[in-house]
Amino acid sequence: MKRYLISSVLSLFLLSCGQKNKIEKAVNEIPVEIKVERFDKVFFETKPEDLSKVKKEYPFFFPAGNDDSVWLDKMQDPLWRELYAEVQKKYANFDPVQSEAVTLFKHLKYYFPETKTPKLITVISEMDYNNKVIYADSLVIISLEMYLGKEHKFYQFPNYIKENFVERQIMPDVVSSFFKFKTTPNQDKSLLSNMIFSGKELYLKDMLLPDYSDADKMGYTPEQITWCVENESYMWRYFIEKELLYSDDQKLIPRFIGMAPFSKFYLEIDNESPGRVGAWLGWQIVRSYMENNEVSLQQLLNSNAKEIFEKSKYKPKK
Repeated sequence: MKRYLISSVLSLFLLSCGQKNKIEKAVNEIPVEIKVERFDKVFFETKPEDLSKVKKEYPFFFPAGNDDSVWLDKMQDPLWRELYAEVQKKYANFDPVQSEAVTLFKHLKYYFPETKTPKLITVISEMDYNNKVIYADSLVIISLEMYLGKEHKFYQFPNYIKENFVERQIMPDVVSSFFKFKTTPNQDKSLLSNMIFSGKELYLKDMLLPDYSDADKMGYTPEQITWCVENESYMWRYFIEKELLYSDDQKLIPRFIGMAPFSKFYLEIDNESPGRVGAWLGWQIVRSYMENNEVSLQQLLNSNAKEIFEKSKYKPKK
């Protein structure tokens, strides 16, 4: 009996690997060419007298109502010039990022064939860490000043925020922005629904970024992933016993899903825990759902949280 069980598990594993290899082969055969425009270089290397030419070529970067003096001042401001120099130092060669983008959009076209191949435009913006990447159908705008390395001297942010200001986070951020573009905001206020909504986004990264680690997808350190794995059963029991899953108390979102230095169980473990553990648990529920149901990625995005949870057969690992 034991030998039969081992044989069955091995057969399922080999079948899964074969399916993944088949998908990756099909993905690799999809033709994708990504064009990159370095607007950051165009803007800061343009002579003031040629500003009108840049505005004509990139009108979406120059909202109406701003006098030309605003842009001319930015071009010549010493702090902006220093930031530009740091970006060019880091991304003098953008080919590795462009190559990663090609791989990502091959996967996107496999799962979402109607997806347009966008143009990548790099910019230097206002250090808005909530909008590091903007996906807009035919354009992907990347704010390179947000990916200079977490220890860069320009970053005056808490560690848990600047942890992801690294090149490796560019593609996960593209997927996050694509997810926002592809889905409507979650209207269900319950904690469980918000957990599963976040889990959908993370599962999208599973499919579109198969070579990335769980830490990369989550924006965690490897140690934080380990903490979640080791405490999965404990966290789930906590949510059940405190009757939090179906609560629509909006204070639960920043406690367990929003970006934070740690999650707030209001227990001694708080300082050991990473933020966003509710999103991580939602990810495990979605993974379980996809393993136990024949559902496409598009169908997953359209499915409601109640259906996903009930059909997931989720059980935390002990």
